[in-house]
Amino acid sequence: MTPATDQPRRSGTLYVVATPIGNLEDITLRALRIFKDVALIASEDTRHTRKLLTHYDIHTRLVSYFKGQEARKAEGIIAALLDGQDVALVSDAGTPAIADPGTILVQKAREHGISVVPVPGPSALAAAISIAGFEGPVLFAGFLPAKASQRRALFESLASQHLLFYEAPHRVIATLTDCLAVLGDRRIFLGRELTKLHEESLVGGLGEILADLSGRPAVKGEFVVLIEGGGKPAPAVDVVVEKLRRHREQGDSLKSAVAEVMAELKLPRSAVYHQALHIWGKTGRAT
Repeated sequence: MTPATDQPRRSGTLYVVATPIGNLEDITLRALRIFKDVALIASEDTRHTRKLLTHYDIHTRLVSYFKGQEARKAEGIIAALLDGQDVALVSDAGTPAIADPGTILVQKAREHGISVVPVPGPSALAAAISIAGFEGPVLFAGFLPAKASQRRALFESLASQHLLFYEAPHRVIATLTDCLAVLGDRRIFLGRELTKLHEESLVGGLGEILADLSGRPAVKGEFVVLIEGGGKPAPAVDVVVEKLRRHREQGDSLKSAVAEVMAELKLPRSAVYHQALHIWGKTGRAT
């Protein structure tokens, strides 16, 4: 009789699972089943994910997998997968590997021949596009660069595209100010805290919405912004700033300088006014 040969161990499956971006009822039935079936859940923030699991009485083991330590953390998760254990990958909210950790783990899993399966569901990207009312293709840019010069260069190079991006509350006003200066007063959609208790959706002119945010006592929440594409970019922000500074050096008032630059560059008042506020050292909303 021929002796039995050892069969190679089957690798586990890596499930990339979307979780609610706010409302816990947005979780899918499939995601809940997978959370119960897998050996462990790799989470961007285990404290955050544990709240979701507790809500649905799920007690699967959690391991952390977060930005900055992705390569190191991936080693243990890959070892578990190669040992035949199924793993679910989740981020704090939405779909992993879309402006959230996950890409490195997915790459390493594929390098080892491990099956990677998407479990789609909530996404701030899809949620924003679905209610913005903009026709045509949308270019997704994730989180924009922190440096103003890099943001302005990106806006200028993508002026013809519908551009969607995520932004943090402490930087959203500066980003929209750069966008207004580079692209002019275009129509935008701004979503704040989508699906959460204080959800807000605004559609209108960029200058109008920027003035609204600038006039608030505090700007809180996570933002999704969709900028209408088309047409040529406005004159470079550096040109606007240089002309305003020249007027101030000549002793002109903020009001007269704004009027002069508006007329010369054929820009809407809001695109010039917000730059002038910084140059004249003032704060407040446009009037």
